Amino acid sequence: MKFSVVILSWNTKDLLEQCLKSIPFSMEIIVVDNGSTDNTLQLLDSLKWPNLKVIKNIANLGFAKGNNQGIKIATGDLIMLLNSDTVVQKGALEKLVEFYKQQNDKNLAFSPLLLNFDGTIQEHYYMRFPNLWQIFLYHHPLWRFFALKTPLKRLILSQIGNQPKEVEQLPGAALMASKEVWQKVGLLDEGYQFLYEDVDWCWRAKKMGVKLMVVPGAKIAHLGGGSWKKKLKQNSFEFYRDYFKALLLFVKKNYGEKKLNKFRMALIINFFFQFKFKLAKAFLNQGN
Repeated sequence: MKFSVVILSWNTKDLLEQCLKSIPFSMEIIVVDNGSTDNTLQLLDSLKWPNLKVIKNIANLGFAKGNNQGIKIATGDLIMLLNSDTVVQKGALEKLVEFYKQQNDKNLAFSPLLLNFDGTIQEHYYMRFPNLWQIFLYHHPLWRFFALKTPLKRLILSQIGNQPKEVEQLPGAALMASKEVWQKVGLLDEGYQFLYEDVDWCWRAKKMGVKLMVVPGAKIAHLGGGSWKKKLKQNSFEFYRDYFKALLLFVKKNYGEKKLNKFRMALIINFFFQFKFKLAKAFLNQGN
C-alpha cells in the first residue's frame, strides 16, 4: 500500500526540516511551498530524496489551494495532509496504515492523536462542529477556563480516550484518507481564505457517510500555529476578524441564512462583553 504525505510550507524552514526528518523516507513526500522567503526553498533544493516532490508557488495561495495542489499529484493509496510544524513520533504513520488495513469499512478518514511538545493532548483540535455554545463558552477566555473544567466541555469538544473513536471533525494538521475518499468528498474548499477549510471538508465527509476516526495509538507532536501565530502577533484585529469571517462562511454554506444571523449576533454580543468594540462593529456592519 503506497502512502503519500502532503506538507504545506510557508516561512517555517526550521520546523519543516524537523518535520521532514521525522517521516520515513520510503513514503512519497510532497512539499507545497507557498512563496516562502526564509530559505525554505534552499533547504528543499538541498534534499536529494528520491520520493520527495516539491511544488514552488510564487505567492501564498492559502491553506486550501496549496494542499489541493499536493493532493492532485499524490500517487498514494492513502493521502495525508500534514502541517509543517509537526514531528511524527516513531511508528505513528505505520500504525495509521495498520489501522486502516484492519477496517472492514474503508469509507473513513482518520487522524493521529495530536500532542503538545510536552506530551499533553491538544484537545482543542478535536472540536465539535460549530455551535452557539462554542461562541459563548469557548470563544470567551474567562468562560472557556470554566467550561473546559466542567461537563459543559462535552458541548465544545469531542472526548478522546485511549481507543480509536469516531469524532465530529478531524484536524487538517494531520488528516488522512484513501484516494477514493478524497475523490468522493472532494478537495478542500478554496473559498476559505483563512482556517475552517478542514472543518468544511469534515462536514461534507460526514454528510456523505464517511466515518471520521481518531487513532490515539498513533501520535504526532504539533506546535500549532507555526504560520498563523505570526499573523496574530502582527495584527490581532485582522486575525480575529478573518478567523470569525471563516466561521460565518462555514455557517452560511452549511447551516443556512437563519443560523448565520444567530451566529453573527452571538459573536457581536460576545465581542461587546469582551470590550472588543472594533470587532463587534466590523461584524455588525457585515450584516447590513
